[in-house]
Amino acid sequence: MGKIKVSLITTVLNEESSIEHFLSSIAIQSQKPNEVIIVDAGSTDKTVDIIKSFQPFLKNLKILVKKGANRSAGRNLAIKSAKNEIIVMSDAGCRLDKEWVKEISRQFVDKKIKVVAGFYLAESKTVFQKCVAPYALVMPDRVNPKNFLPSSRSMAIRKTFWKKSGGFPENYSDNEDFVYAHILKRKKINTFFARKAVVYWFPRKNIMQFWTMIYRFARGDAKAGLRRVKIASIFLRYVGFIFLGLLCLIFNDLLILFVLTIFCYIFWSVFKNYKYVKDLRAIFLLPFLQLISDFSVILGSIVGGLGSG
Repeated sequence: MGKIKVSLITTVLNEESSIEHFLSSIAIQSQKPNEVIIVDAGSTDKTVDIIKSFQPFLKNLKILVKKGANRSAGRNLAIKSAKNEIIVMSDAGCRLDKEWVKEISRQFVDKKIKVVAGFYLAESKTVFQKCVAPYALVMPDRVNPKNFLPSSRSMAIRKTFWKKSGGFPENYSDNEDFVYAHILKRKKINTFFARKAVVYWFPRKNIMQFWTMIYRFARGDAKAGLRRVKIASIFLRYVGFIFLGLLCLIFNDLLILFVLTIFCYIFWSVFKNYKYVKDLRAIFLLPFLQLISDFSVILGSIVGGLGSG
């Protein structure tokens, strides 16, 4: 049996700092994609120039421009333009393992498989990035293959099924792949988890990037009505802190309980993620990121909730 023909797609917008790593990882794949389609949403930096510089090495590389398109619209355009039935996709802020195309596409030998969820790992260069990773990724020890949801970082789909499912939801721009994954889940579409189809994701480098990432995730989740229990638990957590603090103003004896509660929360924020970092500096960074994450979720959820009304 010959190799399965695949089309690799992605979307970009001002990715000059990461697109070269992404394209280089495509060029060294053990199984080359039969075509690569990149949809640019109107980059104003050197992204398109860098992509064009790779065309002599990736002769099947095509660039489509759709100014103002969000990621869903870009992916839908790329898939619609693809020549092959099997579509594999990743994001520009990633680097593909050299066996990724082979591992994520070979599952389609089974005609019953419609969607494949590949895996992803963080490629961190700093302690800060190592601390960020657990807030954005499903860490390896927390993976449940039976309910692992596909992410655009590492995903494959049959073109005919993509069309039948209605494509990526273009009215969502913050967490469109997560929304699409839940659409598949509601339709009881069996997704195959390919653990060996690994993509390496570059975590956010600073506080502002981290804040923006979590805020957008939360805004999108609230707009789509997803993760309501988790969002509610964060709101209730801080309502409890505020209520206990107010009680301390009335009953001084409760001050020790309030301090102990805050200490336990800080300890928990370190305990749950320190094993992924294993650096003493994380003892200070992890609680700080926990607070930023909490307030990003609260604000994003409020804005997203208002936007869904």
